[in-house]
Amino acid sequence: MAETDKSNKIKLQTSSLRAYTMLGALVVIWLFFHWQTEAIFLTPRNLSNLMLQTSVTGIIAIGMLMVIVSGNIDLSVGSLLALAGGVAAIVLTKMGYGLVPAILAAVAVGVLIGLFQGFLTAYGNIPAFIVTLGGLLAWRGAIKGISGSETIPIADEGFKAIGQQYIDWRVSSVLAAIAILAVLYFAFRKAKAQKDYDVGESNLGKELLNSMIPIVGIVLFTYVMISYAGIPIPVLIFLAIAFLGFFITNNTTFGRYIYAIGGNAEAARLSGINNKMVVLKVFAILGVFVGIASLINTARVAAATPDAGTLLELDAIAACVIGGTSLMGGRGTVFGACLGALIMASLDNGMSLLNYADYTQELIKGSILVAAVGLDMIGRKS
Repeated sequence: MAETDKSNKIKLQTSSLRAYTMLGALVVIWLFFHWQTEAIFLTPRNLSNLMLQTSVTGIIAIGMLMVIVSGNIDLSVGSLLALAGGVAAIVLTKMGYGLVPAILAAVAVGVLIGLFQGFLTAYGNIPAFIVTLGGLLAWRGAIKGISGSETIPIADEGFKAIGQQYIDWRVSSVLAAIAILAVLYFAFRKAKAQKDYDVGESNLGKELLNSMIPIVGIVLFTYVMISYAGIPIPVLIFLAIAFLGFFITNNTTFGRYIYAIGGNAEAARLSGINNKMVVLKVFAILGVFVGIASLINTARVAAATPDAGTLLELDAIAACVIGGTSLMGGRGTVFGACLGALIMASLDNGMSLLNYADYTQELIKGSILVAAVGLDMIGRKS
């Protein structure tokens, strides 16, 4: 028992160390680009734009995290995003069904395809790599077919607001206050649980001190966003999904099942976990998130294009891996995936401001992905 507690403590310390390391890397990246762009990068306007860029990749990365932690992968999310966004645009503009049916259509496409691919993986015993590689080609072909390979413009202001509207400073301030109260509530709850169940040493002061970091982050984030135009709606959606993903992976039995299957699928099965159903569900959840991301992406550009989301699956996978998710399964956090998405978006944003050529950006991002996987493999061997 003592050895298990010691092992868990070492894993927790390693995870915390990695999180702080990634935060440090993000700060270095931001300072470097701020210096190179002559103090443009860290302006409120550019940071607001950066968060908008992060939102789509971040939402998909949260769903991808669950799939990868379960020991699988999904290479089709970029094509699925284009298909779901295209379906939403067709329902809205060509069929004239209105905003709500268009939103439901995009999410429904994501769920149905997620369930289909999850079923083939879990119950058809076809490797997820092959299933979703086929999906990458099939869903891209599907959107080209139903759209005639043409861009579908969107004029509906309500739909465009999903990707372009901002929350004003009053509402932003209220939401920030609610978030701070939530952080304090969880700090009190954790300290109380430690006392009630005699799990470790209960220390309310320590928990409140630990909560200062996220509280300062909330205040700074809100201040910067308000300094420009308020919190963008896509970013608000991203934060809500991040909270939902954190809750699922950290506070539900289903979340523990995901990690158990990724860590040792056979041991999980022998312990009574329905591995196939869990895998089916994680693909469905990813499908929901891709459907939501497709709405944001389509609304931002006010059009659905057949080539939307090209290579987005690689950005989502890279975000997870950079954030500490193991491609072998069983390890990863929502915070890490979100941080990885922010790092990827920061690289895109900074290199674009510096007018780096496309091939240079791809070389740098590819090298970072390989390096992150290499460090993960070295960490597993040590």
